[in-house]
Order: sequence, then structure tokens, then C-alpha cells
Amino acid sequence: MELPIFKYNPNAYKLDIIVKENILCECCGEKREYRYDGPFYAEEEIENICPWCIKNGKASEKFEGEFQDSASVDDVENESAITEISQQTPGFCAIQQENWLAHCDDLCAFIGYAKPELVKPIIDDLIEDIEDSGFDVDEVVKSLKKEELDGYVFQCLHCGKHRIYFDD
Repeated sequence: MELPIFKYNPNAYKLDIIVKENILCECCGEKREYRYDGPFYAEEEIENICPWCIKNGKASEKFEGEFQDSASVDDVENESAITEISQQTPGFCAIQQENWLAHCDDLCAFIGYAKPELVKPIIDDLIEDIEDSGFDVDEVVKSLKKEELDGYVFQCLHCGKHRIYFDD
């Protein structure tokens, strides 16, 4: 069975948000080779969810949970995008509350944790968000190298612009 691809989190496997591990999925009851290793906001604590049950929305429906707090996404008119992020997209781990960024009136794709090798080539795209966060651009790069600052990088699905926010 082919692994599901997530429009708003295309790097979920590369970032180890979904890890290769044999499990019995608590949602579908199937033996699976991949396990979700990210936030899931539900009353019940669920340990083993496969990516297929995330993609088809069954895990969110069965356990009445969300992979991203729908109140912690940028404002967009696209309600279906908010539903897809919260119910059918693997979340990501942040130090504080995760926040999903938007651009071009749609939610962006989460592309990774802000490491110097990711941020440096796209720094010009990020200047506005960095300055709006109250940081100096040069200091951000230095702080990321020293792992003194946690940031999360997104990319617009329409125009390709990169965005960033920080846990401070």
C-alpha cells in the first residue's frame, strides 16, 4: 500500500512526524509499518495511529480529536483547509502551542523546523516575519546555529513564499 501524501505537511516522513515502526493501529485495527509521532488533541490518549487513518479523517472522527488545534491557525476564508489541517494532516511538535501560518488566503505547507541549512537559502522571504516577531535577522541566524531559538518554516502552496514563526 502506497504511503499517503499530505498537502499541508509534505515532509511528515522526512521530519519523523510519521516514523517507520510496526504497530497495530488503534483506529483501523490493521497492522501497519508506520506510526504517527506528533500531537493529537483528544480526550482519550491514543498512541498508535497510522498515516492512512490520518489522511482519510477516520482517526479524527473516531477519537473526536484534532492533529492541529483549529483555533491556532491563521485566519483564512477556506474552511475546508482548516478542516484538512485539523482532521486530516499530521501536526508538528512545537515548544509552545503550534500555530499554522497562511498566505494567499490559504494555509501554508509546513516544510520543517528552522535550522540554518533550511533558513539561510530562503532568508529574504522570511525577513518580514522575522522583523514582525521582534527579532533581528542576523541574530536569528546566529541563534538558530546555537539552537537557542525554535522556529517553524512554512511555504505558500500558491505563490511559493516562505513564512516562519518562533517559540519565544
